[in-house]
Amino acid sequence: MSNPSSAGGIAAAQLRDLVLENPARARVFERLGIDYYCGGAQTLADACHRVNRSIGEVTAALACGDSPPETDWRHRSLADLAQYIVDKHHWFAEREITRLTELIGQVVTAHGAHHPELSRLETLFAGLSEELREHMRKEEQLLFPYIAEMEEAARTRRRPPEAVFGTVENPVAVMIMEHEASGQALEKIHEITHGYTVPPDGSVSYRALYEALPAFTADLHEHIHLENNLLFPRAVELESDLSHNSGKSRHQA
Repeated sequence: MSNPSSAGGIAAAQLRDLVLENPARARVFERLGIDYYCGGAQTLADACHRVNRSIGEVTAALACGDSPPETDWRHRSLADLAQYIVDKHHWFAEREITRLTELIGQVVTAHGAHHPELSRLETLFAGLSEELREHMRKEEQLLFPYIAEMEEAARTRRRPPEAVFGTVENPVAVMIMEHEASGQALEKIHEITHGYTVPPDGSVSYRALYEALPAFTADLHEHIHLENNLLFPRAVELESDLSHNSGKSRHQA
């Protein structure tokens, strides 16, 4: 693969590689409306075309936002990465779901009569919250522990654990599908709030809500990116390696 940082290779680089190489680039993509989380396999050139931005404009923005990552998760254990996702992103999502649900209720009560779109926002966010909480529960109780067990089996050269779901590819496919649904819900929220634009009669609570929603969105995008573009592909590859090595051991025996 060409080096994403080189002038000649950046247009052909996949978005996920660009962000994995330098997580600060996620903020640039977020600001420009470029989907690096569910659409991480697309090249920068294709992504620029989709959002009607020039390669030069985007690469210049990326260069301004470049900074070395604090932690390169590409080279850390899967167990560490999963725990980081739980500690940072699951915790943030749970906290903000509670806070935003209350805030949305306040804004709907105060402004719903004159802004009917708020009722739609309340319904959308309630559905997203319910699905996201169940999604995180499945990851924390089922998928992440299994990934950690696979990694430990590889480290100790033991046979991989038996999975109740057959293969890790099955829950991974479900998680990715749910990520796409969450992304679509966030896009609808962005649309009905007119890009989080506070109306002239908006109160302090209204403004606080429309400042919190994009922060919630950006964090969820980063959360999805780490799973779709790093944790899940590495877990699938690890399971394949374990299965291959186990088959070789049985054959040699």
